[in-house]
Amino acid sequence: MSKRSSAEQRVTLNRHLVIEAGIRLADAEGADALSMRRLGRELGVEAMALYNHVDNKDDLLDGMIERAAEEIELPEDGADWREFARRRAVSAHDVLMRHPWLPALWTARITLGPARMRYMDRALRNLRESGFPPDLLDSGYHAVENHIVGHAMQAIGFPLDAEEMRELGEPLLRSSPLAEYPDLVAHIRHHLEHPSRGDAFEFGLDLILDGLERLRDGS
Repeated sequence: MSKRSSAEQRVTLNRHLVIEAGIRLADAEGADALSMRRLGRELGVEAMALYNHVDNKDDLLDGMIERAAEEIELPEDGADWREFARRRAVSAHDVLMRHPWLPALWTARITLGPARMRYMDRALRNLRESGFPPDLLDSGYHAVENHIVGHAMQAIGFPLDAEEMRELGEPLLRSSPLAEYPDLVAHIRHHLEHPSRGDAFEFGLDLILDGLERLRDGS
């Protein structure tokens, strides 16, 4: 990049552009690839120029999380509690899956910006206004959130398609140690013969919401 174009980039650089560039880099290569020096190269500036827009890498990461939280759909107030909870959870899970670096940072970083606080507040308000007593509200909120993030972390960390499952599973089935674990063998065979459906997240979510509804109605 020429000195002129680099200088022009410095003039137009702002916090939004820096955060968006960080997200693009992390989406493509993972959070471990993200450094201020590398991000500066991506933007065509020296790393020090970034500090005019973010305080440090932690501030950058917090900005990226906040920007991702803005992508989560929050249904309008007045929706049925279950419809609200389901749509919010599905949207949040979609966002986490769209940004593979996000689930681990979502749980590791507790600096909360307006978008993330709004996401949490609306979820809690939905349960409160739907008649959940405080203890069940707290447990129910965390059960749903743990499912959203936990499922995303597993899906991202173990992203085997049907062909990869066969490549790993068939040699495993032929190994002698498995003979002592017949139910595990049956489980592996089931996966090979019936590849997992894409609705595993929603299946678990509906089980949680069904259970919460029964507990609320019985409280």
